[in-house]
Amino acid sequence: MAALLDTTSEPALAPDGGQLATLVETIEKLSAARTAGDVAAVVLSVARGICGADGVTVVLRDGDQCVYLDEDAIGPLWKGRRFPVDHCISGWAMLNRQMAVVPDVYADDRIPHDAYRPTFVRSLVMTPVRPEEPIAAIGAYWAEIREFAPAELAQLQIIARATATALENVRLIDSLQDALAQRDGLIRELDHRVKNNLASVRAIAQQTLRTAPSPEGFNQAFLGRLMALSRGHEMIARSAGAGVRLDEAIRQGAGDIEAGRLHLHGPEVLLAAETAVNVLLAVHELAANAIGHGALSRPEGRVEVNWLVAGGRLELEWRELGGPGGQVPERPGFGLRLLQTGFPRSLAGAASLHLGADGMSYSVFAPLSAAIRVGVPIA
Repeated sequence: MAALLDTTSEPALAPDGGQLATLVETIEKLSAARTAGDVAAVVLSVARGICGADGVTVVLRDGDQCVYLDEDAIGPLWKGRRFPVDHCISGWAMLNRQMAVVPDVYADDRIPHDAYRPTFVRSLVMTPVRPEEPIAAIGAYWAEIREFAPAELAQLQIIARATATALENVRLIDSLQDALAQRDGLIRELDHRVKNNLASVRAIAQQTLRTAPSPEGFNQAFLGRLMALSRGHEMIARSAGAGVRLDEAIRQGAGDIEAGRLHLHGPEVLLAAETAVNVLLAVHELAANAIGHGALSRPEGRVEVNWLVAGGRLELEWRELGGPGGQVPERPGFGLRLLQTGFPRSLAGAASLHLGADGMSYSVFAPLSAAIRVGVPIA
């Protein structure tokens, strides 16, 4: 039978144990960053060593321009300069929402060659920060023409993901501090929320590292969880404090599930910000398991999520249909512990998990409260 609730898989290449420790330490440092300059300083302090580059830059997007915020390199680059977003490789990476890999800068027509001739740069990798809606980019540069190993590119992507979360924290702090400068109570709430966010990132990194079966497993699981957390905070930002719909939190958590294979049914329920993120993270673990080991690993498999409100509480069930049977692992990993203990505890509720011949079902029960409230039926 297929083993269930192991939400990791093995990519071709990943950081070794020492690099993993460095990446986790980097994430913890980013958690303490309070300005874009702080974020850049952390990235510059570690990125060159991790990928063996001769130089690293942090580039911010400012409207239709790219601002080279800071750099650490063997020779001067473009610190403090601005370039049109459509006339530099950092802008290309952000506009196209993908990593730019350039083995030879003078053989690539995306590169403004005149800007590079005074520098040492002969090859580079430019990685967008938050590929869905890029807000920055990290450039790594080498003084010789070279090819790039998949492991080097994976490491830069992990750093970029962690940087996205840190910059989002900075943006949140800046915008709310400006708006609430005279309202100490709301500023305290902001500080509480940001600290919870940073604590979540640190806990996910540490728990994933502790339970990952291999460096490859850590790389896949941690990157997926970090992306899910990032989607959660983007979702909260879009809600503008009005509450997040339960169905929206479920869809965001199940982001990798193909259209038509996920079916939702239930009344409108609004969630407070922290509760919405917890729902999203739990659904991410369920979805990752379903795709890797459960019903969605088979062409005919599907998932149904049903919920109702009765007796002053929310009752929600995730049911997989058309999947393989399985058994609960003897040694629970991060995902299983989150679903059985952490998630229901965060709702002041309870949960149950069952593995049958047709697939997995997971139910959670939580009392209605200020964090979980009822709206009107969803059409």
